[in-house]
Formats: sequence, C-alpha cells, structure tokens
Amino acid sequence: MKRFMESGGGSPLYPGAMSGSGAESAHRLAALGTVPMAPGLSDDEVTHIESSFGFTFADDHRDFLAAALPVGEGWPNWREGHRQLDRQLRLPADGILFAVEWKQFWHGGWGKRPARMKDALRSAVYQLARVPRMVPVHSHCYLPAGRHSSGHPVLSIYQAEIRVVADNVLDYVTRLSTPAPPPTALPTVGFWSEHVIA
Repeated sequence: MKRFMESGGGSPLYPGAMSGSGAESAHRLAALGTVPMAPGLSDDEVTHIESSFGFTFADDHRDFLAAALPVGEGWPNWREGHRQLDRQLRLPADGILFAVEWKQFWHGGWGKRPARMKDALRSAVYQLARVPRMVPVHSHCYLPAGRHSSGHPVLSIYQAEIRVVADNVLDYVTRLSTPAPPPTALPTVGFWSEHVIA
C-alpha cells in the first residue's frame, strides 16, 4: 500500500487509513503542523518492534503509528534509537521501584512488605514483571500493550503518580491543541489503574 502526503498536514499517511480512531489521531496530529511526521510503520516494522521488545501494540496505537510516525521531541521514534526505546518502556516499572525505595510505596496485592529494603526491591521487581506492560505514546504518557484491544485511556505515569490524561489516543492528540474538560474515562488496565490519582 502506497503512502501519500496528506494535503495541508504535510504528513505521510496511508490511503484509507482514516477509518479508525488510531489513524484519525495521526491525521489530527499531522494537521497541527507542529510535530515532524515520518512515514508510518509497516507491518514488518511493527512485527520486528513487538518481537524485539516483547509486547504487542493495542490496535488503535498500532493504527496510529501505521498511519504516520511522530518523530518530534518526546515522541518515541520506533524506527531508531533502540536504547532510548528500551529506557522508555522500562520507565513505568523503574518509577515504581524508585517509589518503593524512596517513598514507601507498596502495592497491597504484593503481600506484606519485607523489612529489608533489598528484599522489598527484589520482591517488587518480581511482581512488576507480571503487571501489564505499558507502551509510550508521548513523553510520560502511556497506553496498555495488547493486541485486539483499543480505546484505553491514556495514563500519565511518573513514579507512583498515575493520572488519566485523556479518554483515548484520539482524545490525547486533540488535547494537545484544544483545551478540554478533564477526561471522564475510567482506567482499564490492571495494577496501574489501582494507583490512579483522582
């Protein structure tokens, strides 16, 4: 399927890609004219990314990146920078570990917190390896991983401070340029949702 340059937005997009909310999100972001946009990810590129990092994109997130790839500041460049991508993918769990060590954070479902910090951190690492993966959208904002799912609220994750910042990826892109009331969607992903700040 050939890409084309969307008139007015200057973004490389797939013909017919506007049918889903993920692709519409890319269209709206391109129309802002403030974020550099590269051609969207091919199926082979997506497969390589998912295999390399051990997750699958949610359907609307995948459609967003297939329509056009934001490469501006704060946007993960899925085509380059393997080390940076790995850091962004680990950041949510690393932030929780920081909170365990320095802010007395402990998830109730993990059982009693070990008395020794070394043991608490070891236990937290074990538990965090089993929570749902979060995939960066932009800056410190994330969507849950998982094929055959879509429409998840976008979460801001900074250490153990987690907030719903948009009802979905389309709402997130819209809020970049348009003031809007607080999002109303309820978080949908295990563990992370339990620590959302109202």
